[in-house]
Amino acid sequence: MALTMLNELLIEDPSPPLLLYQLSKTAQLDALNYQSCFMQGVFAHFPEILFIHRTYNPRGKVLYTFLVDGPRVQLEGHLARAVYFAIPAKEDAEGLAQMFQVFKKFNPAWERVCTILVDPHFLLLPTLAMEFPTAEVLLSAFHICKFLQGKFYQLSLEQPVERVLLTSLQSTMCSATAGNLRKLYTLLSTCIPPAQLPELHSHWLLNDRIWLAHRWRSRAESSHYFQGLEVTAHVLSQFFGTTPSVEKGMTALLQYLQQNSGDKASFSLGLSPPNNHPPSDGGPESPKVEQLVEAGIQHSLNAICTGPAAQLCLGELAVVQKSTHLIGSGSEKVNIQILEDTHRVQPQTTASCSCYFNQAFRLPCRHILTMLSARRQVLQPDMLPAGWTAGCAASLGDIVGSKWSETLDKHLAVALLTEEVGQLLQHCSQEEFERRYSTLRELADSWIGPYEQVQL
Repeated sequence: MALTMLNELLIEDPSPPLLLYQLSKTAQLDALNYQSCFMQGVFAHFPEILFIHRTYNPRGKVLYTFLVDGPRVQLEGHLARAVYFAIPAKEDAEGLAQMFQVFKKFNPAWERVCTILVDPHFLLLPTLAMEFPTAEVLLSAFHICKFLQGKFYQLSLEQPVERVLLTSLQSTMCSATAGNLRKLYTLLSTCIPPAQLPELHSHWLLNDRIWLAHRWRSRAESSHYFQGLEVTAHVLSQFFGTTPSVEKGMTALLQYLQQNSGDKASFSLGLSPPNNHPPSDGGPESPKVEQLVEAGIQHSLNAICTGPAAQLCLGELAVVQKSTHLIGSGSEKVNIQILEDTHRVQPQTTASCSCYFNQAFRLPCRHILTMLSARRQVLQPDMLPAGWTAGCAASLGDIVGSKWSETLDKHLAVALLTEEVGQLLQHCSQEEFERRYSTLRELADSWIGPYEQVQL
């Protein structure tokens, strides 16, 4: 049944993609190679740097996702940079060689691949070197970051130490200069017990060749790059990594791909498929659908809320429309990230969020509105407290005054100051850090007392 669905995807696609699969004796999917015409065109335009990401499913099968990388690639969309999907029959030298040979047969631009980025657990490097003899194989910055994050959690470090290491890692990945990498290397040597330090392979931080492939990005570009790969990895894991059935996982993934990435990226780039088929009529419709959804949300806000409430929520929606937002959904909770502010939304009937706006006013915040937009839903009357529904409220000042508390106001002021101080401490020199830390230490001791150790 799942293979039938896979084949139906080919029929529905106006430009039929490459789909080769091999069945086992029990009629289960044993190997697969997939590439749409758009994906083939993207690789032909940007073949210089190939990024390989692997996703395992509960049955032990592994999905290889090939993505394009490098300074010339400016593609938006969660999977817009994906150019090939493959499941080898076995993850051994023979299985990978067969997979790479199929990829090369249908992509003549493979000869222009200069660099291949892989994860630290990729062991069959000789096979990769044999199939791409002129390409340099390097560890990717993203996979090193994920590797170190996982190790920090596995080592069961004290929470303050773990928090410092994670913050320093994030900051260094967004500005991977030789100096910052050396500082992180020194920090690991200081904070990690000597017996456990070899597990982290911290010498990777001093391998300048690895970081040259990533260092050209600015801090903002690096943050956007890592966020994009996080979402890509999450989508792949959500569809393939959690489904025992390889066939159903791939069918769901390819359906998602057709609906969310290819047409948008193709339309924005002005690329056309290699066979010169005109873009499908449905291609440019995706942005219009998003605009219609947002218009529906605006209409529901104006219809259900009081004027002051609509004014506040429309301001939140304007932030969403101008911001980069990422959504990862689970069974009970939805994680929303807008720029650098991460909050947790409870998507029940009366949706709630951990942000200050929702906690103070009990109104749909930018994070809840993002969730509604992503689900193509509009605001419902039961998502508002009675005081905010149309015809009940007096003025914006009255409601703001009634909802905002002095405690919450103090909490917000402290949180903003703490964030600002944290940013200053992260980006100052070691000498300046020690001086400022000493000042904070004295303040904490003078307020709370020298007999109680204050954790900074």
